Order: sequence, then C-alpha cells, then structure tokens
Amino acid sequence: MTGRTVDWLNRVLPRPLDPVRSIKMKLGVLLVASWAVAVGYFWYGVGWLPPGTALTAIGIALLTAQVLAHGMTSPLREMTAAAGAMARGDYTRRVRATSRDEVGELAQAFNKMAGDLAAADQRRRELIANVSHELRTPITALQGVLENLVDGVAAPEPAALRAALGQTERLGHLVADLLDLSRLDAGVVPLRRVRIDVADFLDEAVEHATATAAGAGRDVTFRLDPLPAPLIVHADPWRLHQVFANLLDNAARHSPPGGTVLVTAEERTGQLHVEVTDEGEGIPPAERSRVFERFTRGERTAGGGTGLGLAITRWVVELHGGTIRVADPPARTGGAPPGCRIQVTLPHVTSAGEEEA
Repeated sequence: MTGRTVDWLNRVLPRPLDPVRSIKMKLGVLLVASWAVAVGYFWYGVGWLPPGTALTAIGIALLTAQVLAHGMTSPLREMTAAAGAMARGDYTRRVRATSRDEVGELAQAFNKMAGDLAAADQRRRELIANVSHELRTPITALQGVLENLVDGVAAPEPAALRAALGQTERLGHLVADLLDLSRLDAGVVPLRRVRIDVADFLDEAVEHATATAAGAGRDVTFRLDPLPAPLIVHADPWRLHQVFANLLDNAARHSPPGGTVLVTAEERTGQLHVEVTDEGEGIPPAERSRVFERFTRGERTAGGGTGLGLAITRWVVELHGGTIRVADPPARTGGAPPGCRIQVTLPHVTSAGEEEA
C-alpha cells in the first residue's frame, strides 16, 4: 500500500471514538463493543459456538476492532510520516488532530512544534540572506576604494582613506552586533547589576550620543528633561548603555536637520519609564511590532544602520525583566512630522530617599 493510498484512507475512514477524551476509555469501549458484537452474532445465529459461526464471529469482532481503533492509531502513524518529512527538511506536513484524548493533544502539540520549526527555519534562511547582504555592501564598497588606490585611479588622500575606514567600522559594528545576538540567543550573557543613578546615567548617555552625532556630521540636538525626583535602578550599566546608545543613535539618524531628540524619565509604580522621542517621519502603526526584529527597519530605511541595534535593545531590556515598545507620538501642529516615541520600562527602581533609608 502506497503512502498516498494511506493518506487517502486516513482522510476518508471514520473515527467514531474521537469524542471520547481518554484513550483508556477508548480501549474499554473497543473491547466491550467487540465482545458485544461477537456475542450478539452468536445469539442471533444458529447456535452457541458452532465452528463456522465462531470463526465468523471472531472475524467480525476483529473487523469491528479495526474500524473503531483506526482513529486511535492513525494520528501516530501520521506523526511518524511527518517526522520523517521534517528530517528531510519538509516542515509543511501536519497531523489531523480531531481526537479529544491524549493522542489528540499529542497531535496538536506536534502540529505546533512543526509550525515553530517551520518559522525557525524561515528565520534562519532570512538571517543568512540578510547577513550576506549586510556584509556584501561594505565589503564591495571597501574593495572598490582599495582597488582604486592600488590601481592609481585615486590617490591615498584623507577622503578616500576615511571612506575605507568608515566601511571597515561598519563591518566591525555588524560583526559585534552579530556576536551580541549569538550570546543573547545562547543565554550566556550574565547581568552584572549595580546601583545606577538614573539622572547621571542618562546625562552621560546623552553626552555620548551628542559626540557621536557630531562626529557623523548630524545636525541634531539632544535634550534630557530634568527628572521629577532622584531615581536609582539596579541594572547592568554596560548593557543598559547599549540600550540607550542604540535608541539615541537611531533617533539621531532619523531626525531632520536641526531636529531635537528628547529624553524623559520618571518612576511609575516602582518601575522606571524612559522615553526617547525624535522629530522624524515616525513609524507607521502596522510596522511598530516589527521594528525590534532582526534586520528590520520598517519604513525608516534611511540612515545606514545594520538593522540589529533595536533587536539587541529589546533583548537587553527583556534580560532586565523590562519591556520596550513604540508608543503613539506626541501631537504636533503646523504639519510637522509625527516623530517616533520609544518607551522603555525597567523594574526595581527606587527613589534616592528610599535607597538611603
């Protein structure tokens, strides 16, 4: 019997015991039904245990058992076939999960696992394609600059060397981001939590972002609103610096010339809420849930980022037990762009007075 025939039979044959929730109950129903059919045939027949009637009754009982037990065992056979297909790289096979017993629950879990494996395989393929693309761009540019210098087409002037250096730095940032993501995925990133003064920390982050923007030739102003009260958070300062360095750099890249990036922080119900708001074109609501995925830039494609900064930011925030999201931008007048507002929430924040007490 071919596999296609087996699949067709699995689809068309009935499963009369699917409503029964327990496989033990199914076995009981199976035995009682088989016995009842056999005894009924004997009583209805020509007598008790004549050889021909007995053999016929046994055959009828076996046939009845096969019909009733089909729905119990076919999901297991389907799972075996689907597992073999997955081993060959086919994640599209699913198991018919109509039964309400333990085997039905197993079939549903198997289907969910197959879906998760298919999604993981798709992400792996996309990651390879995206990494290849991101590496090819700076490598091609760097190769062009170096070929021009070697062939004498361009002189080793500061501008050409700066272009080569910029592409090398981009490669370095991409490799560092990929290493960070691999460590985060493997769960080997320990957090070294210390006591951090939020105001001092954010002030330092803004100063660093200002220097970085000036070095990149971006005409952007960073402004940190004074905190309503001194706040203390227990976090890993290096990892937390990654979060706000990425957020501020992302805001600066997407801000218009002369724009302002606003940073605010406050305590709400024992949690630290920090917002980074720019004056750029903003992120459409449909894209907001995807901007923290790897190599995803949504509609804000300008700026030359690697597409990994916000993914790393989300991982670090979640490692601290916090959340990050794109919130609705503040209302603006005069036809100004909507801007983008990203909210970061971190737990375990206290006021300076509570810390001293």
